[in-house]
Amino acid sequence: MLIALGLIVVMLSVFGGYALSGGSLGPLYQPLELLIIGGAALGAFIAANNGKIIKATLGAFSRLRRTNSYDKALYLELMSLLYNLLSKARREGMLAIEKEIENPAESALFGECPKVVQDPMIVTFLTDYLRLMISGNMAAHELDELMVHEIEEFEHEAHLPVDALTKVSDALPAFGIVAAVMGVVKALSMADAGPDEMGLMIAHALVGTFLGILLAYGVVAPAASRIDRQVGEAVKMLQCMRVTLLASLNGYAPQLAVEFGRKALHSAERPSAGELEEHVRNGKGAGAGNA
Repeated sequence: MLIALGLIVVMLSVFGGYALSGGSLGPLYQPLELLIIGGAALGAFIAANNGKIIKATLGAFSRLRRTNSYDKALYLELMSLLYNLLSKARREGMLAIEKEIENPAESALFGECPKVVQDPMIVTFLTDYLRLMISGNMAAHELDELMVHEIEEFEHEAHLPVDALTKVSDALPAFGIVAAVMGVVKALSMADAGPDEMGLMIAHALVGTFLGILLAYGVVAPAASRIDRQVGEAVKMLQCMRVTLLASLNGYAPQLAVEFGRKALHSAERPSAGELEEHVRNGKGAGAGNA
């Protein structure tokens, strides 16, 4: 997993480089400094956020363990599903797909796309707007405004953990300085200590500054950045569905509507037109052959 690999590289580079330069790792082991810095950061995080944001942040951390699931294979499944649903609706009428979207778990078309079905966000967004399209009571621009509004709200809410973690990252160096100042105060208050003991206590105090900066820019900031990337990937997925459905509403054939959605993807995950055509042709959906 890339985030774990990155953290390992950070720690090996920092501590390994220090050790190779002749430094002793012993003085860097200061659990009480970690308690001061980590406890202060945690307390500030709790004080600055409500229960909803705290829960969302913990949930975002749990998702960091997973690799990127929004890859080319998922997009191929999604666009194949969109093509088959829109083809069936164009051929048999919008009411023909009502049973498909009312219970995706038992739908033959959804069943051919297990990666899509496993993502509640995709299934909910797709079925909600197909249901609105079936109702036939909304113009294309009205449905587009609704989709844009929902995507913006999703993005705003999904960025709340990023904002919370970024603020913690910004505060950690200051908490490191607090721990360091407290250590220096402790050292200077021991007037009867010898030079060697005094030097060791000041060295221990300065570890607080080091730990605060390391945790901020080596751990918390990368985690916030990774969550931000995941939010961007989810938004791109929603935009792909929005563009495809909007093209269909504007009268484009399913082949062209799906092409609109394909063009909305990043080049790294975007399947070629040939790959998508082959994916659909190779039995991915009963509606493909009769479109």
